[in-house]
Amino acid sequence: MAVLVECVPNFSEGSNLEKVAKIIAPFNSTQGVKLLDYSSDRDHNRTVVTVMGEPKSVKNAMIEAAGIALQEIDLRCHQGEHPRMGAVDVVPFIPIQNYTMEEAVVLARETAQDLASRYDLPIFLYEKAATQPARENLANIRKGEFEGMSEKLLLPEWKPDFGPDSIHPSAGVTAVGARMPLVAFNINLNTNNLEIAHQIARCIRHISGGLRYCKAMGVELKERNIVQVSINMTDYTKTALYRVFEMVRFEARRYGVEIVGSEIIGLAPMAALVDAAVYYMRLEDFKMEQIIEQRMLE
Repeated sequence: MAVLVECVPNFSEGSNLEKVAKIIAPFNSTQGVKLLDYSSDRDHNRTVVTVMGEPKSVKNAMIEAAGIALQEIDLRCHQGEHPRMGAVDVVPFIPIQNYTMEEAVVLARETAQDLASRYDLPIFLYEKAATQPARENLANIRKGEFEGMSEKLLLPEWKPDFGPDSIHPSAGVTAVGARMPLVAFNINLNTNNLEIAHQIARCIRHISGGLRYCKAMGVELKERNIVQVSINMTDYTKTALYRVFEMVRFEARRYGVEIVGSEIIGLAPMAALVDAAVYYMRLEDFKMEQIIEQRMLE
């Protein structure tokens, strides 16, 4: 069987689709790499790309795409709802088939070193690839964002793992890591009060005493005149999507607010969605083997 790794780079551009097309081009043209999905959001001003393929090919395509992103994105004139610290904000590698987490960590570190040396870009390693416990959580690294990163890098404890000790003038810094599959899950509310979304996010995210493996923040969707609780589920096998959905619904009611919809950004494991279907449909003794598409893959 083939050796496969997934990569889900996040680029700080979601408004100019011509720029996005240039950035993702290497993922379409590199042999051994398949572009599975990409999603651009104008409010977040961010594009999330999902690619899969042979590790070396994925690495090469990622390095080429990063070079284009550095040419096309200038964070000095970038605005968006999503926190960001780099033009190429984050590059996670996820082991998929015949590839271990340990191998993904090695690939992440090799990619980080190549990005730093080729583009004079400061790189932090995070999650399973982190060299320090304080850098495992991406939120710790990103705190301060692009605008505060120059001062942050002056601190000895925030010396980058690779590259210069100062930010790239227009591209900031980048985080590269290895992790489990993540589900980007957003829940929209029928209010334009951003503080309500912030309060709900504080209630559900783990760092504030909420659900384990849940990261969350409030986001304003200006074009729709509503707000969103933007969520990253870092281990859906430990905290199910339906659980966070119901907790958001529960907390929203205290403000007289209802959920108007939700969305998955990028790709999600089938098991995460089946788990939610089983809960809401109250299916008894349901198994993954009962899914037609699953049986076809066996």
